Amino acid sequence: MIEIQNYINGELRPPHSKEYLDVFNPSKGEVYAKAPSSDLKDAESAVESARLAFKKWSSSSSEYRSEIMLRIADLIDQKHEELAQAESKDNGKPIWLARMVDIPRASANFRFFAKAITQFSSHAYEMPGAINYTIRQPLGVVSCISPWNLPLYLFSWKIAPALAAGNTVVGKPSEVTPMTAYLLSRICIEAGLPPGVLNIVHGRGDKLGEVLNAHKRIKAISFTGSTRVGGEIAKTAAPLFKKLSLEMGGKNPNIIFADCDYEKMIKNTIRSSFGNQGQICLCGSRILVERSIYEQFKSDFVKIAQNLTPGPAHLETSKMGAIVSKEHYEKILSYIEIAKEEGGKILCGGYAVHPEGFESGYYIAPTIVEGLDQNCRSNQEEVFGPFVTIQAFDTEEEAIEMANATQYGLSATIWTQNLSRAHLMAKKVEAGIVWINTWLLRDLRTPFGGIKQSGVGREGGFDALEFFTEPKNVCIEF
Repeated sequence: MIEIQNYINGELRPPHSKEYLDVFNPSKGEVYAKAPSSDLKDAESAVESARLAFKKWSSSSSEYRSEIMLRIADLIDQKHEELAQAESKDNGKPIWLARMVDIPRASANFRFFAKAITQFSSHAYEMPGAINYTIRQPLGVVSCISPWNLPLYLFSWKIAPALAAGNTVVGKPSEVTPMTAYLLSRICIEAGLPPGVLNIVHGRGDKLGEVLNAHKRIKAISFTGSTRVGGEIAKTAAPLFKKLSLEMGGKNPNIIFADCDYEKMIKNTIRSSFGNQGQICLCGSRILVERSIYEQFKSDFVKIAQNLTPGPAHLETSKMGAIVSKEHYEKILSYIEIAKEEGGKILCGGYAVHPEGFESGYYIAPTIVEGLDQNCRSNQEEVFGPFVTIQAFDTEEEAIEMANATQYGLSATIWTQNLSRAHLMAKKVEAGIVWINTWLLRDLRTPFGGIKQSGVGREGGFDALEFFTEPKNVCIEF
């Protein structure tokens, strides 16, 4: 039984209360580790450690911060297999996916922002008899709260720009998947990150998260998770005038026109529907297909999806893994029942899977539903699993109306060879990110985030560095 520790002031520490949470292996449905159930005293220790470290870290050169962050990136690469095995076991995702995506992206996040901070520049404005110049300064102690679907990938996506900009950080990874954040703690010690610069506290969001959100010394909060929790954070933090970056839910449309590159579209639509068991905020969960190819698409899509049998995460042959937790597994199964009650026709899946020897694991077959009204719960609420709906449309205007008919606006995918249509649709669709003839092709320099109830603010590139700094204008008269 592995006992995870908090990382406070450069040390690994048990929780003050000596209370721990069970950590499950989703593939088996069994407890395999214990994580701290941190409380107010742990949070206070972490914040105070970060406060004391801020003066020295914020006044250090960008080159010094870059050097340490590059060491962290190198150590992540050196420990690639250990981290991938841990992520797969902790999250339930196939080992090949953790190796190919999660761990390489974590090191890339540190490496990117380590280099970006050395290129982060300010502006100057000349006027008659005077000149203005703007400097950007770190905020102080910031809080980074990350989700369970891409644990190390998204945790590093937040803490890397915060550290690069000169802030000190109190990070709270999801209590569902804490293992790689714990391993990152050990990497930071090995890399020589000064004590207090990064603090990682583990615990439940409704217990620990609320303390961090309301803490008077925390100047900004970067959060990725559900719209419900994001709303609660905003209620607490907004009256305290904290900076907020909230990346929340999605019900993303995948719009497919008859003139698309069909083979490329089908391959990527399978990925965008069921990648990481559909547990990616950018997955296309509403598939809108031009009516002239709807029947062909439906037949081909269902046939491919039926071969995506979920299996244990450690097996190289598993095309899909387990759902992250029993609670989320039961939520997805409940939405399948809701879809049936709403009159949906299950074309594929719609049931739990019990692989031999792993019968207690949390597996769900990829599920495709048709025949649902646009305004039903299945088309309006985020399921966040291997569950997609398909609908036909006749015109561009109808496709746009259907695509925009939810409270969310995170991403959209458009498949067409018509260049004019692609640009027009990209402009009209209500989303913070639009992919044309591709999906999840990411450049770390670009802004990332949503609109409507999908988010506030942007992450990525210089947008992230700007979020974690405050501009100050200096005016000098000649």
